[in-house]
Amino acid sequence: MKFALKWPNDVLAGRSKLAGILLEAEAVADDRLAVVVGIGTNVVAFPEGTPYPATSLNALGVQVGAEDLFNALSDSWAEYRGIWDNGRGFREIRTSWLARAAGLGEPVSIQSGSSIISGIFDTIDESGCLIVSTSDGKRIPISAGDVHFGSTGSAGATQ
Repeated sequence: MKFALKWPNDVLAGRSKLAGILLEAEAVADDRLAVVVGIGTNVVAFPEGTPYPATSLNALGVQVGAEDLFNALSDSWAEYRGIWDNGRGFREIRTSWLARAAGLGEPVSIQSGSSIISGIFDTIDESGCLIVSTSDGKRIPISAGDVHFGSTGSAGATQ
């Protein structure tokens, strides 16, 4: 089974969602930023009837307890937080992320609000935006949106 990262915050097994990461940030005193990170992993079961296919570790034949999974995630988090180094290590993290990127070089459509941008998933830029190369030669940075692999035509689509 191939595991990959789906921009901006999902872990895929094949093309099925296995885990997701959510961040919430808030400005606090002394010009500091507080960030809360939530990681949800489908361990035993997964939701059905979702817009995107999903799976679980159990469905993949991986039997792991909550404590062992937490320890593995915690160790990885500590390693990558060290690499991050208050943003100074973003280049290394970006390189690592791109090596595991789902859909890189393939057609994608990103829905952001009521607009859809379609093209080829070109890269992740130095600020973390997904770059879509459109059929008319534009390179559009995307900072947020729902990524769909392939094309999803829409009357309101923009390129």
